[in-house]
Amino acid sequence: MPSSSRKNDFYTRFSGSLMVQGCTSDAGKSTLVAALGRIFRRHGRRVAPFKPQNMALNSAVTEDGGEIGRAQALQAQACGLAPHTDMNPVLLKPNSDTGAQVIIQGRARFNADALAYHEYKPLAMPYVLQSHQRLRDAHEVVLVEGAGSPAEVNLRERDIANMGFAEAVDCPVILVADIDRGGVFAHLLGTLACLSASEQARIRGFVINRFRGDLRLLQPGLDWLQARTGKPVLGVLPYLQGLALDAEDALPREPQPGHAAGRLKVVVPVLPRISNHTDLDALRLHPQVELVLAGPGQPLPAADLVVLPGSKSVQSDLRELRARGWDQALQRHLRYGGKLVGLCGGMQMLGRWLHDPQGIEGPAGSLPGLGLLALETTLAGDKQLRRVSGHLCGSGAAVRGYEIHAGVSEGAALAHPAVQLDDGRSDGVADPGGQILATYVHGLFDTPEALDALLAWAGLQQRQPLDLDALREHSLERLADATEAALHGPALHDALMA
Repeated sequence: MPSSSRKNDFYTRFSGSLMVQGCTSDAGKSTLVAALGRIFRRHGRRVAPFKPQNMALNSAVTEDGGEIGRAQALQAQACGLAPHTDMNPVLLKPNSDTGAQVIIQGRARFNADALAYHEYKPLAMPYVLQSHQRLRDAHEVVLVEGAGSPAEVNLRERDIANMGFAEAVDCPVILVADIDRGGVFAHLLGTLACLSASEQARIRGFVINRFRGDLRLLQPGLDWLQARTGKPVLGVLPYLQGLALDAEDALPREPQPGHAAGRLKVVVPVLPRISNHTDLDALRLHPQVELVLAGPGQPLPAADLVVLPGSKSVQSDLRELRARGWDQALQRHLRYGGKLVGLCGGMQMLGRWLHDPQGIEGPAGSLPGLGLLALETTLAGDKQLRRVSGHLCGSGAAVRGYEIHAGVSEGAALAHPAVQLDDGRSDGVADPGGQILATYVHGLFDTPEALDALLAWAGLQQRQPLDLDALREHSLERLADATEAALHGPALHDALMA
């Protein structure tokens, strides 16, 4: 069969589950699954993403009213689907260095430390298999993303995220490594060496990610790897700069695009439990915005706008904000006429009190807020999960986003809402003084209309338009083009359809 026919033959004929595992975190698993999802969709296949277990503080609300990792929502878009809780049946949202909230099939169940969760994994596995089976019943292809690395031998017992899952459902695995980190052949060979014989056999080939340079210089290494392992290199993916894709968890590591003259300076205090920082993507990508992420040991620089993002542990992060002296910096920012936006947990910090009587995010108790808004927040057991739409009060600009929060806020400040929602509710605060805006709505900056209105409010004149949805879709198309060109069709066919 000619190579071109065999290449297309793989995408049109492969059925079942295919798993992508990585040598390290951030090796490219999420983007490869998204790319393959778009490629299979282009070939007319019914394809869905799946991640058995995810640990991330960036999450999304699904059409069935649950919560999954943000990367799976992006992969669903690549596959032409609305996000569903079955796409990520176990989501861990860290609330300390050793503990996390455990979300099963979209619903928060309990908090657990690392050891307690490890003991719980056999009880989580039936939910994982149930969700996977439902996706298999409804789709021709299910693209499975692993978590971290299968070489973490200390976690192999009771594993539900990598080889433990692959062996349970008997699916083939592609192993991806990031050459930009260095040591790519050691990563691949070392990962393989850490696996059992049956797990090694399950790996059908390798993908090398983020390559830049002359492929001819890499070829001797590829030949050596195949001779050493007996497994083919299925493709070498290029380093693609400027992709506007939702991050699974880590803050962006690529530099911000170049800025136009007359830019607006936006500063974001980065606290230890920052969550849903994809709320900042439209600002990060806007050519007239300079987005500065201020971390530990850094002062908050002068800015036109400060954005306090969401947090998984609001009281803990508020204590850290004070310890860094950033509360005084925010007061100074407002005295000099700067604008301030609080998103979800950021809004809660701006109020007078934070109450956690049940100890949902940490030790039970109350903590004074920053006192910039006349409201108090009490954490409740039931998390609010909604996909919402509406408009900004004042400008009328369209807003679309989602709510994920356990807090209930009350107080006089809410008489001046920031957002009027289409379901009849009002949300957040637009302070009458004109300097502070706060809301529970994630995705506040995502629509072109709301972004333009908020940049105008922050002081940016003669604004250029930016459509985040269009940028994301263009990035998925570009990613799929590059991936399909780089993957070796005959090798895919032979490795995965033998």
